[in-house]
Amino acid sequence: MDSLFNLLSTVDKVYICLIIMGITFAIGLVYTFIASLKLRATKSFFVTSIITPMIIASIISMVSLFLDSTASGAVRIATIAVALGLIRFRSANGRGEELLLLFGGVGFGLIGGLGYVVVAAILAVLVSSLFVILSSLNIFKFKRLSDEKLLKITIPEDLDYNEAFDSILKTYLKNYELIEIKTTGMGSLFRLSYKVELLVKDSEKALIDELRIKNSNLEISLLPYVEANKSL
Repeated sequence: MDSLFNLLSTVDKVYICLIIMGITFAIGLVYTFIASLKLRATKSFFVTSIITPMIIASIISMVSLFLDSTASGAVRIATIAVALGLIRFRSANGRGEELLLLFGGVGFGLIGGLGYVVVAAILAVLVSSLFVILSSLNIFKFKRLSDEKLLKITIPEDLDYNEAFDSILKTYLKNYELIEIKTTGMGSLFRLSYKVELLVKDSEKALIDELRIKNSNLEISLLPYVEANKSL
């Protein structure tokens, strides 16, 4: 299988770059559509997933175009590395599957930019199809390391939080540990984060109802606990 730069050697290379960009955009559109069947994300994420491969492909194809054919492999690799070094991925709460799809897009964008659009299409369909298939399986759905949860309680700044909730927490929790204290609301509020384990499985509502009385009905959240409260 040869590159489009070789297959279309009689065509102006600038036009080949434009063709590659168009094909990579189409591949990204199909790739994102397939993945969206199982991924719940924002519209902005899907738009990013569609357009990112085309941008990568345009960078690589233009680098390939303007490098002299006699340039060594090391020079080409260094030039491409510098070009890709300008790219930054930022996500407020990036999940593992979102990062997977973005890097998949970078992968087939790189391949497409070199002119191997068929290989890029195969990789895109393979990655997105595997994502949909594995996401549909229930073998990992109910796997949990423990019953620990993350309890976050927002309180007014004038509330002494040291022992304010101890009586309630001892009633509903098997064990609890205060792991973080931070200010919020421009310093007018505090947010307490506890690692907790419920004494009775279905007692979440009763626990939250009693905590609301103590914290003046400010925000309370109860989430699955992840070590260091970080996600991919």
